[in-house]
Amino acid sequence: MNRMLQRLGLLLAVLVGHASHAGDLRKNHGNDPFFQISHAIANCPVPLGPFLTDKEWHPQVHFRVEDGNSCWLEGRCRLNNSYRYDQEIAETVQRRLAFINRSTGWRDNTTLWLILQRRFIRVQGCVSAAFDKKKFLSELAKTADVDRVMDQTTVDPKAVPLPYRTLAHPEVLPPNDE
Repeated sequence: MNRMLQRLGLLLAVLVGHASHAGDLRKNHGNDPFFQISHAIANCPVPLGPFLTDKEWHPQVHFRVEDGNSCWLEGRCRLNNSYRYDQEIAETVQRRLAFINRSTGWRDNTTLWLILQRRFIRVQGCVSAAFDKKKFLSELAKTADVDRVMDQTTVDPKAVPLPYRTLAHPEVLPPNDE
């Protein structure tokens, strides 16, 4: 956990250093859990994660309130906002990952980051061509309280465009930006 916090601190420092104007400063406005889980594939581009400028964040505020509450209003969630699950899922997913490593070998075949938002897990990063990604994603989706797992991975770290926004080039949008 300390290593994860150190990396997050380093990432925040890099983000602050890259901001050329106060309005360009990227922050995790929603306090969405974002962390790296593996390091096996070299030169995998670091995802941008949930770090947005104020300008990018503003349009999302209303959506997050409305979409976060709809889960509870529909009777699909026990908590009144689906974003309230994310910190708990961040802890639970660590146990799930330790358990499924035996059957999937994800640690030795990937460089991955997870973003948790409103009971969704976005898996971003690089996987080896031989890695059974379908099995891994299916097993990850069994994590308690997770509603959906989204695959934003690549087997080619040099692919253009990548399936996720990167820290190095946040202006480049992926082909199917969700």
